[in-house]
Amino acid sequence: MNDGLILAAAQVETLPGDITGNVERHLMFIAKAASANVNMLVFPELSLVGHGAGAETLRLAMPADHMVLRQLAEVCGPMHTVVGFIEEAPGAQFYNSVATLAYGRVVHVHRKIGLATYGKLDDGKFYAPGNALGSFHLEDPRWQVATPICADWWNPSLVHDAACAGMTLGVAPISSALEAVGDQFDNPRGWDTVLRFYALVYGLPIVMANRVGHEGELHFWGGSRVVDSYGNVLAESREAREELVIARLDYDDVRRARFALPTVRDARTREGWRG
Repeated sequence: MNDGLILAAAQVETLPGDITGNVERHLMFIAKAASANVNMLVFPELSLVGHGAGAETLRLAMPADHMVLRQLAEVCGPMHTVVGFIEEAPGAQFYNSVATLAYGRVVHVHRKIGLATYGKLDDGKFYAPGNALGSFHLEDPRWQVATPICADWWNPSLVHDAACAGMTLGVAPISSALEAVGDQFDNPRGWDTVLRFYALVYGLPIVMANRVGHEGELHFWGGSRVVDSYGNVLAESREAREELVIARLDYDDVRRARFALPTVRDARTREGWRG
């Protein structure tokens, strides 16, 4: 219980619309992470299909029990691995989702709630919004994990609710391009600010995985990282290239951070006063 948690962000270049090629890339990074004794591996948003895959949803969507996800889950063993895909749910409903895989099965699925439909982003044109965040536990049950996708992290009320509901590790699969929002919006600086803020205020370690490469007119800047409970960056990518970004977390740091700055405790108390 005191051995710590080894996290890794798989900063990859996704091949647009090529599930077979992307599975091969995932398998390669899963093998690298396993050889480094990683406990949790995170791929970027829509890592199996590509950032602009929405227009090809009917070809690329898969249910959460699809053989592609089962194939990846089989090689993960105990390593919890987060992958991005287009989910086809009952009733022909389609979601921008991430699946967490381990022990040969899908452990958890999160459907993106905050659909980014602004700037050069078209989530709302292709996907339905998720309606719940949810969470799951790792083998050490003190680690309660939630996997908000990209724009979900720009909704402070969503992150606040998740922290107050017990989240002790935040996973941020994102697909962030330099030009996505607008010329005056600095995505790398914005993400650095947002992640450090949540980590520091809530005593919440976060692992963020962004992609690299080009897709159409968009340039993906990488910057994948692991941030500790005090808002310190433990490891990060400083180049827009494929790599595995690895860091180790200790739950004792969460305990100390939340004792020193009891944001979650006091927020939960106030919610009790209202109810």
